[in-house]
Formats: sequence, C-alpha cells, structure tokens
Amino acid sequence: PGLVSEDFNDGILDTLKGSAAIGHVRYSTTGQNLMANTQPLHASLFNGPIAVAHNGNIVNAGEIRERLKAEGSIFQGTNDTEVILHLIAKHPSADLVECLKTGLAQLEGAFSITVLSHKSLIAARDPQGFRPLVLGRLGSAWVVASETCAFDLIGASFVREIEPGEIWWVDESGEHSIRYGEKKPRRACVFEHVYFARPDSVVFGQSVYGVRKRAGELLAKQDSEETGDDRIDFDLVIPVPDSGVPAALGYSAASGKPFELGIIRNHYIGRTFIQPHQSIRDFGVKIKLNPQSAILKGKRVVVLDDSLVRGTTSKKIIALIRAAGAKEVHLRIAAPPTVSPCYYGVDTPEKSQLIASRQSREEIQHFVGADSLRYLTIQGLMEAVQGESGGYCAACFDGKYPTPLYGLDLMPKGNIRGL
Repeated sequence: PGLVSEDFNDGILDTLKGSAAIGHVRYSTTGQNLMANTQPLHASLFNGPIAVAHNGNIVNAGEIRERLKAEGSIFQGTNDTEVILHLIAKHPSADLVECLKTGLAQLEGAFSITVLSHKSLIAARDPQGFRPLVLGRLGSAWVVASETCAFDLIGASFVREIEPGEIWWVDESGEHSIRYGEKKPRRACVFEHVYFARPDSVVFGQSVYGVRKRAGELLAKQDSEETGDDRIDFDLVIPVPDSGVPAALGYSAASGKPFELGIIRNHYIGRTFIQPHQSIRDFGVKIKLNPQSAILKGKRVVVLDDSLVRGTTSKKIIALIRAAGAKEVHLRIAAPPTVSPCYYGVDTPEKSQLIASRQSREEIQHFVGADSLRYLTIQGLMEAVQGESGGYCAACFDGKYPTPLYGLDLMPKGNIRGL
C-alpha cells in the first residue's frame, strides 16, 4: 500500500531478479484497502506459481464467489480479482491459457489483466473493452501497460491495443494471441478521457489531451449559442488544476478570452475525490489548491473542471476564488452531469452521494455558489472523443449500464465505495 516512490527504491528493485515481471498501482474499488487485497495476487497451483494483476471491476464476482465457496474454495481477501485465480485453479488443464480462456468467459464486467507464470507473460481484456490495455516493445522485450505514457517513460514503442476479448501471451517460443468467448459490442469507458487517464496517454486510439481540449472548445461553443439571461460576459478562463487545464485551454481558444493559471496546485497531495471523509476532502482542497488574488481580483471568471461528483469540492474551490477577489465565478464542467455510480472500475460514490442524481442544475449552482453552471452535453462529449455513443460506456452520465449488475450485493463492502 502507498505510493510507488515510497515503497520501491533502488535497493529494493535491485533484489528483484528475473526476466519477466508484473506490477499494480490501482487502489481498491471492490473490497477494502487491505494487504490481502494488494495486487498482484499470487498462488501456487498444480501447474505452477502464477500472479494476477487486474484493472476494472467484475460485476458478477459476488455470484461466482458464492458458487466457488459452496464448492470448497477458500478466499483470502475481499476483492473481485481473486475469483480469477480460483477459476484458473479449478480448471483441469495444465495449459494456463486454456484455463484462462474458460475462466474469463464466465466473467461479466471490466477486466484488463496481466498474468505471470514461470513459463509465460499473459495479457487479456474483457470482450467489451471497458478499460485500456496496450502492447509495446522495448528492444527485444514485450511490454504491456494500462496507458501509453508508461511506454514513454521507459523508452518503449507502442505497438497496438490488446483487443477486447483477446488473450495475448509471450513465452520461449515467441508471442501468441487467441480470441475467447462471443464477440460483444465495444463499450470503452468514456470517463478515462474525462478524468481517469493521464493527459499524455493515447487511450482507445485518441489523445487524452486532445479529447479534453476539444471538450473545452465544444463547451465554449455551447455557451456562445446561449441567448438572453443565459449568456455570460467574462474576462478570463482558469482551470481547476491539473485535470481541468486542457479543457480550459480549449475554452479559452474557442472563446477568444485569455487563459490564466488562477489557481496553483500543490503537487504533493493525492486526489481528494476518493477520500473517505468530507472533513479530509475539505482540508485536502485547501492544501492542494491556492488561488492567486493578483490574477482574480475584480475579474469575471469562467472556471473549467473535468467533472462534478459530490459538488462539495467545487463549492470549496468557488469559495476560495471569491475570497481571492473574483467579481463573478461561472463554473463550466467539461462532461455531462454524473448521475450514476460506476461499476466497472472508477471509484465514484454510490448514487445517493452524487449531487446531480438528486438535484437540478439550478440547485447545484446555488449549492456550489456559482453565478452560473453549465455542463458539456453527452452529444458534445461523444463529439470530443470523436466516437459514436454506442462504442462507449457512459453509464455514469446516462445510467445505461451495458452489462447486468447482478451479484454486486454479494461482494464484501469496500471502505470507500460500498457496493
């Protein structure tokens, strides 16, 4: 548990010997943040030792877990990934790929995984491609990662995506690939482009930075088409750093109004929206973001943020901007209202905590203390990602889940999201 930079130093890394490795840096969204849930999960099976790292959420993991327990399986943790290990272990074949092929076909939901054995490195992706998974080359070595920015860091070159419904592996005889299960409509997570992915990555074939900048441009276009009292006059555009920066740049370019870094971010604190208690989130905002009075005083300001979840952080930010002397504060969200929880691997709260699921835009505007509030439409977001709405999962914005959600009540409750 903790940051990579805290847990892995040169001394520790020097003790890790071998020709292949997998790692995992994602916080828990199912189960709890316990050592038993820390990935990669590993086990010694009859066909040898294996380790599994998983990004996503398996929505029928609770149902499979109960069935496996009734058949005698013993679970060590409370996460959904462990069912993958048990499905592999129960298969009679000594061929790990064959075990995975049968096991993965039983899963519903999002799973981009890597599996390491003493013979092979394996990567696989769910048939609908919810989460990204990419393949690269570093000299003669193969590299798999969730995002292309990891390749940039180590000097690897991007080769292609692991395809939805594909099992890819490399062993002593070279690289191999098969498809498993029935082909399903693609449902890439649009929230990867809104917030989750790093802006310097290419995700689902699109530059994340480019998508976010286009979202800001389209939001400015929406505003320019407003008439009467809905039309605003303003002096400058500022982002909520850092995730709001590309959208603010796009909004500034499209509106012709200057872009300024009106809020300076402290980069030595983590994400505030996933903190479990409101008091911690409030204090985190003050430490994390510091408005510049010299830029904001007396100005009519448009503030760009990537999304609005609970609304409490936005309220705190707007209060800070007003305290710095801003004359007007107009909040613009480069995504539609978040009205439903994500069950596929983004750690958004349950529905009752999502402010847009229970309040109108006008009520939210009053709550956060903005002079006006506007969101990018779903149509605008799909235009920004340059894709058809059918190719993306936007359930957090439209409530249309592309898989059944059975079995969620059977999974142990997490300390943050609580399924």
